[in-house]
Amino acid sequence: MVFLAPGCGRMAVIAGKKVGKAVQRNRARRVLRAAWPQALGDTAAVDAVLIARRGILGAKTQDLVSEMSELVGGAGR
Repeated sequence: MVFLAPGCGRMAVIAGKKVGKAVQRNRARRVLRAAWPQALGDTAAVDAVLIARRGILGAKTQDLVSEMSELVGGAGR
């Protein structure tokens, strides 16, 4: 889940206990943080809140980049 607002490019990543135990939550946040710059591009001026859901378990960064790009669309470009 992604929430966007006009801003200066800040990002927050949230993974609740429904995602899994601490190891799974930390991995979910790491994967989201790695995929976000690739999905958004260079010239994005948006603030974002990325929320991890249980479906992210087992996903790789490359899997998320295309999905995030679709979610964001043309925002910030």
